[in-house]
Amino acid sequence: MPLPRVIPARLLQEGEQALRLCNACRYCEGFCAVFPAMERRTAFSEQDLNYLANLCHDCGECLYSCQYAPPHEFALHLPRTLAAIRTESYHKYAWPAAFSGLFRNTRLAVLLSVVAIPALFVLLTLLAAGPSRFFAAHSVAEGSFYAVIPHAVMVTMFGIAGLFALIALKAGVAAFWKDLGEPWRALLSPRALRQAAWEALRLRYLDGGGDGCTYPGEVQSNARRRFHHLTFYGFLLCFASTSVAAFYHNVLGWTAPYPLLSLPVVLGTLGGFGLLIGPAGLLWLKRARDVERAAGAQDAMDTAFLLLLFLTGLTGLLLLLLRETAAMALTLTIHLGLVLGLFVTMPYGKFVHGFYRFAALVRNVQEQRRAAAGPGPG
Repeated sequence: MPLPRVIPARLLQEGEQALRLCNACRYCEGFCAVFPAMERRTAFSEQDLNYLANLCHDCGECLYSCQYAPPHEFALHLPRTLAAIRTESYHKYAWPAAFSGLFRNTRLAVLLSVVAIPALFVLLTLLAAGPSRFFAAHSVAEGSFYAVIPHAVMVTMFGIAGLFALIALKAGVAAFWKDLGEPWRALLSPRALRQAAWEALRLRYLDGGGDGCTYPGEVQSNARRRFHHLTFYGFLLCFASTSVAAFYHNVLGWTAPYPLLSLPVVLGTLGGFGLLIGPAGLLWLKRARDVERAAGAQDAMDTAFLLLLFLTGLTGLLLLLLRETAAMALTLTIHLGLVLGLFVTMPYGKFVHGFYRFAALVRNVQEQRRAAAGPGPG
């Protein structure tokens, strides 16, 4: 059954007109993957627009190089148009559809992830542990974290939240890929996955024409790319820290919290600093950017996600400092509440862009190979 159309017809028409104009001009074809992919098409369906919008890394180079950009009468602003289509595509492919409204109601998403879920987590933990245990100092040797929240409770709660996020993200990407009309074997091709992963891990298409994004202004800079790297790899280091800690607990029988120089703590500390510096830098760039680089509805989603990551990193580092004090339990529950909020809202916020963009990169690799191979015998 085809997916229902939820992207406004006006926006689709705007995107098609913009890409037709770009296809006729072709001045920007060397900037990123979007323009060669666009040139492989003579018409642009809704599926094509969704694909190209998610392939766009929003480097902005095409805006400042465009002879038809404002104040020209055509007022072509391709990055903003693709950002609007990209945001609508998140809503379209969200699963379950009943939760897709969080993409458009960023205030509700922030209220849930940053306020409501952490506050509820703190309150329930306080009631379960009791004030005497909640506000007492616990030594690391006594397993201070589990003196407040039992290990089984942590595993169950975050296991359910993580599994739900994984299923929802997988369903969204599957719907996106199916709508593109590509076979599943194309998405799972080891060669395509390897090349797409290499491009994603390097943020290859955030280098504009080679010297960085035109962000926050018209002058090219790699600042956005570097802050994005700090955010991304900070998140991965925190995930690695949690994975190593799970191995320590379940396989080796070593109970957290772990020594300061242990692998989970070192990985988590490095990741925490990445989640402080990266999001803070991206938020600063967003505040300092040229007004022409505003992305409309996507801006609120970006800001909410960066704020959540920053607070997660901040509370994680504070927990390391306060883990043997009477403030440990409060800091722990706020931190875990933020992580839980991140998991619950993960499929309905900016986090999804990485998955859709990676799928778009895989398709781009496959298209490049088909184009290089040339037309088959006919």
